[in-house]
Amino acid sequence: MVQNQKISPQTLDKLSAAMDSGTFVDVGRMLNGLPPADVAHLIESSPPRFRHFIWQMVDAEREGEVLGELGDDLQAQFLGEMNATEVAQLTENLEDDDIADILQQLPGRVVQEVLTAMDHQDRARLERVMHYPEDVAGGLMNTDTITIRAALTLDVVLRYLRRHSEIPKMTDNLIVVNRSDQYIGLLPLRTLLVSDPASSVREMMVTDIDPIAVNTPDTEVARLFERNDWVSAPVVDASGKLLGRITIDDVVDVIREDADRSLMSMAGLDEDADTFAPFARAAPRRAIWLGINLITCFIASSVINLFQDTIEKVVALAVLMPIVASMGGVAGTQTLTLVVRGIAMGHIGRTNQAWLINRELLIGVMNGVLWAAVVAVAASLWFSDWNIGGLIAAAMVINLVTAALVGAVLPLFMTRIRIDPALAGGVVLTTVTDVVGFLSFLGLATLFYA
Repeated sequence: MVQNQKISPQTLDKLSAAMDSGTFVDVGRMLNGLPPADVAHLIESSPPRFRHFIWQMVDAEREGEVLGELGDDLQAQFLGEMNATEVAQLTENLEDDDIADILQQLPGRVVQEVLTAMDHQDRARLERVMHYPEDVAGGLMNTDTITIRAALTLDVVLRYLRRHSEIPKMTDNLIVVNRSDQYIGLLPLRTLLVSDPASSVREMMVTDIDPIAVNTPDTEVARLFERNDWVSAPVVDASGKLLGRITIDDVVDVIREDADRSLMSMAGLDEDADTFAPFARAAPRRAIWLGINLITCFIASSVINLFQDTIEKVVALAVLMPIVASMGGVAGTQTLTLVVRGIAMGHIGRTNQAWLINRELLIGVMNGVLWAAVVAVAASLWFSDWNIGGLIAAAMVINLVTAALVGAVLPLFMTRIRIDPALAGGVVLTTVTDVVGFLSFLGLATLFYA
């Protein structure tokens, strides 16, 4: 679910003061007056020693809603302290997709115990959602739908709706199915409310909106919602049978998680990384990523080592080397970021890849020539040697063109071999631009000063 805006500083100050003073009644009253998303935000924003205290203050009937708003790490932490019966009770009033997300944090044995503790109807609905991976439409869908038949009149449909004490959240359409529960179309509620009650559903329903196939990737689901401005959409199996529906709140989660994943992956971190995770959990993952980067540094250093005699002859080379590598790294990162974003948004396909690569090469050439001229003049004046200026200019053109090419091609290649370019692209690109920058600059210098 989507979290609300940040809690006001005044509320946080009051809660902190109440916790410090030990007035548990005040803390409980303030916590349970907040929306579940705000309570979850408060837990995630608190150091570990306060988290269990806050969790214990949450009313039992609200625990499920609060838990559904927490990140995976904290969900697993709190769920690990409960037995199967407690988990089953905690999920009683949650939607199927939210329950499935929670149960996926538990070991398989515990999941079976939780399912056994549920009544038969709830268990059957939940098993249908859990049958699908969480990153496809089937894992996002909710089975709580209102279906109607095309032969009914709108008056009958209205009387049918009035028999319900409430309708599912985010209901903007009624789903029209046949006797085999196959999807036919949608009847918008706005149409139902303003149309002649004697009209039939068949006359008023919308049939040009395609349902979402159950195995559609969640990123494609998000694109469909964004492109069509949907609030909800039906989900069907291969035969067209209605399985459930996806609502906009779950799609916003997908968008947010994808953004988190891209941002955190660039630093080698998990998208669910806990800001206040204990030292023992936070340090190892960062250490691994630093080790990987250290390997790339050794690769770049080994290239420099090949030209140590040239550097000893012309010390200015050592001063100017970082400029060539840094400019290439920045230029490559610009292209890489643009292409990764285009892939994520579905803008880049086989038909336009060549055009995009050619454009980035032209930009690389233009920027390479422009800034090579600037650096050449600056370096020549700095060291009173126009030869140095010419060498660094040539190296910069080579490196910026290489950076543009690699930045455009690398994410396309990684996507094809099913590697997340947001995770590994930056490391590979930096290594390439460093190696090419040092090799071109020092290699040309070696040839010139030999």
